[in-house]
Amino acid sequence: MPLITKLRLAGLLFSICFSSTISMAQDLTPRAYVITPIHSNAVILTFSFFNGSILFNPTLPISDVTSNPKIQIASFYHALNFLGRSANIVAALPYGVGNFQGKALGMQGEIYRSGLLDSSFRFSINLKGGPAMAPRDYVKWRQKLLIGASLTVIAPTGQYDPARLVNQGNNRWGFKPELGLSRRWGHWVLDAYGGAWFFTTNPAYFSNNQFSPGINTLKQKPIGSVEGHLSYDVRARLWASLDGNFWYGGHNILNGVEAPNSFQANSRIGGTVSVPISKHSAVKFSYNNGAYIRLGGDYRNISVGWQYSWLGRPN
Repeated sequence: MPLITKLRLAGLLFSICFSSTISMAQDLTPRAYVITPIHSNAVILTFSFFNGSILFNPTLPISDVTSNPKIQIASFYHALNFLGRSANIVAALPYGVGNFQGKALGMQGEIYRSGLLDSSFRFSINLKGGPAMAPRDYVKWRQKLLIGASLTVIAPTGQYDPARLVNQGNNRWGFKPELGLSRRWGHWVLDAYGGAWFFTTNPAYFSNNQFSPGINTLKQKPIGSVEGHLSYDVRARLWASLDGNFWYGGHNILNGVEAPNSFQANSRIGGTVSVPISKHSAVKFSYNNGAYIRLGGDYRNISVGWQYSWLGRPN
């Protein structure tokens, strides 16, 4: 394999490991399809700390890579009535900081990146078990089986320089349709989701630099994902869950040629605890680690999130 091709592929994995650290394919989000009354609102501030190594194809000239990204995410949630069904929208804006160390072509190196990552937007609607309800009706409602559908969109709003191997943004759109269910038995809640990511083309990948003076295009095949959670309510708004996921696919196509051994088949497991601290606010703690990582970031992740929620129509 020519050296420049190896560098491009290595850069591809580098960029995936930073800007896609918050990729929804890797998310562990319990109770994503549990409904709330209409006009529910929430602001969520999340701080995520990652530490670990990056696993590369052994044919690439990069090795012994470690990194410690830190990501802060500001999110807004709003519940609404959509054709008589409970629905919600979530918008998230992340900011990332990361140091990466490793060997490239046998030489030790280090890089630092800081800036906005790609923003995400999610629309979810309940299909069974959860009609749109005002707060007075919601307090009498008891969850049994919920089935919902969602569409998540990743917008290319992150900072991106096509001459760099490592970027905060991906310079492309991502779309994830998903089906999810949530079933309650007393204090226990079981969640299961299944979906797939689809990506547009990055029209300027690792281009206009000393290694690659021309324009390169990058495509990626879809990535399928499944996710499961088992949680237990200790009391109202105090709960804990066991979390796991698996995602697979995503062959990369560089300038029309499929990159060898770029298939992903990765899994993460972890746990989440949500603790109320007042009538309107709660704190969520989560930890997850790579259970099986074929390519990409083999990270340990600790996240702390603060949520403030309220009822009322937007002004």
